[in-house]
Amino acid sequence: MTVEPIHVIGGGLAGSEAAWQCARAGVPVVLHEMRGVEGTAAHHTDHLAELVCSNSFRSDDAEHNAVGLIHAEMRALGSLILRHADAARVPAGSALAVDRDAFAAGVTAAILAEPLIEVRRERIDAPPPEWASVIVATGPLTAGPLAGWIADRTGEDALAFFDAIAPIVHFDSIDRDVAWFQSRWDKGDSRDYLNCPLDRAQYEAFVDALLAGGKTEFKQWEGTPYFDGCMPIEVMAERGRDTPRFGPMKPVGLTDPRTGRRAWAVVQLRQDNALGTLWNIVGFQTKLKHAEQIRVFRTIPGLERAEFARLGGLHCNTFIKSPVLLDDRLRLKAEPRVRFAGQITGCEGYVESAAVGLIAGRLAAAAARGETLATPPPTTAIGALLAHITGGGAADTFQPMNVNFGLFPPLDASVAKAERKPALAARARADLAGWMAASTLPLAGGAGVGAADRRRDKPAITAAFPPQREGRLTAPPAPPSPPEPPSPADTPPSSAVCA
Repeated sequence: MTVEPIHVIGGGLAGSEAAWQCARAGVPVVLHEMRGVEGTAAHHTDHLAELVCSNSFRSDDAEHNAVGLIHAEMRALGSLILRHADAARVPAGSALAVDRDAFAAGVTAAILAEPLIEVRRERIDAPPPEWASVIVATGPLTAGPLAGWIADRTGEDALAFFDAIAPIVHFDSIDRDVAWFQSRWDKGDSRDYLNCPLDRAQYEAFVDALLAGGKTEFKQWEGTPYFDGCMPIEVMAERGRDTPRFGPMKPVGLTDPRTGRRAWAVVQLRQDNALGTLWNIVGFQTKLKHAEQIRVFRTIPGLERAEFARLGGLHCNTFIKSPVLLDDRLRLKAEPRVRFAGQITGCEGYVESAAVGLIAGRLAAAAARGETLATPPPTTAIGALLAHITGGGAADTFQPMNVNFGLFPPLDASVAKAERKPALAARARADLAGWMAASTLPLAGGAGVGAADRRRDKPAITAAFPPQREGRLTAPPAPPSPPEPPSPADTPPSSAVCA
């Protein structure tokens, strides 16, 4: 049987991983990458999988950190990106950091040496209709013509060009002796919002902290995309001390049950995922540096011990409203021959982008072989991220997301808090092993493509989950320090161009 090639557009982390997974499953691939004939404002080489931001893949702790867990899952599935990250590793404590040049060179060499991958250096403005299977993995700097093609097929309002990211907090770290459930004017479900009250002195101190806090500058290629719908909270404060209080912090229609009165200002949090484990701080887009966000936002009553699943930001990006537009197999509902992978789907970070590329590649390869591959269980790190992208995230507030334990289905309440992360990791290990055992699709491990089923080369699951040192997803309450993923205070609070 002749298998038509899968066309992968974009040679970043997601595209390289997707192409590798397809080829190692025995399916030919054409990988289209415009760098080499046309550059971008962020990249400096024509290497595939060039890292344009940090050189860190963040925590490698597979027992206590969802990022480390997704590392382990990707290793078990024969990830090209993790293989070369491990090969180019540099000292970084419990984190996985790499020599970025050696890493990109290694990925590029592996792709070029794979006989089932053809690399074409060209810009694709639109996938030709004769391409039967396409994976779009062009990342946040998608070229204008292709972005226009995507917009035509998804609707102009479904393609965002700037991240307007508000911080997201783990629900169980909110002090509910202070914060209360109430919708403004009691409209809708009374549990739609959590409210944190500030008196006048607390509000004035909060505004002072916003104004004094260290801020990142926009990258040269980003411009200054301030517009009213996505104005950073500190820019509101710069326009007038009471501006936040008449904007996202307005207290009208809310009554503090502890006092029976309206507070001077209120910070609202809204549920951010279907599980109710993550809540975003409404209207708190920000360009404060990571450490400053933790310090300033923990001055809000009720958030003194907040643990952040994601910090805020506002930067150039291109991503689609995946929960509405994609099915659970990452296919565009309006044009199922097209899958999306990487940061354009609304995941955030190097590892997440590569992980979505990995599963997109495997799903596309299975379809090309006439097989059906089940999606990974949502109890695994890859499955939880996929579920969030394709339906678990709230469509009307959907924004790029890092993998974190808040995306996983919760454990039984009887599991002690100190044991939850190891228990979630153990459940993920078991469920990934079961999913892999049930699959007939060859794995990407082994020495090369051949007629034999690559499942015989399947790596041991336990080997991919070695004992790890304890780590945390967030910084301790004091002194303030950046949460995982570790980022220096002088870098932007979100990796806009890391996929």
